Amino acid sequence: MRVSHAEYVEAFYTTAVFKAERWLLKWALSRPSSDRDAHQLAIGASHTFAAWRVEGRDANELLLADFTGRTKSWLMATAIDSGNDSAGTRLYFGSAVMPVRRADSRARELGFAFHSLLGFHKLYSRVLLSAVRARVARLNASA
Repeated sequence: MRVSHAEYVEAFYTTAVFKAERWLLKWALSRPSSDRDAHQLAIGASHTFAAWRVEGRDANELLLADFTGRTKSWLMATAIDSGNDSAGTRLYFGSAVMPVRRADSRARELGFAFHSLLGFHKLYSRVLLSAVRARVARLNASA
């Protein structure tokens, strides 16, 4: 199954799992977003989405940073050609938290909040990617 980068980005930000995060961002940070906003981001017509701004983009990759620049998300889609009819797409997702300088030294650290939420974030990322895979499969089946 082939998936374009735009289809991947739109599917990622419109899953039921991510809609829960969008609701939290709207409620906690006053950063609302809609499925239409996700579509505009996916096709390159928008440079912001919810709490993020586009930091980099090319045909197969999207790099977003939150408005503080502290957290980043990366999405990439690449075609897989196996030499037969089972060609498909490999979907990538990554996230990073940028360390901040401690006030009392030159050292940089991620902080207590990052360390305490890391386990949840890993699980959430796996659940989210599973939801994206299912959403893309449903969209391709109906096309």
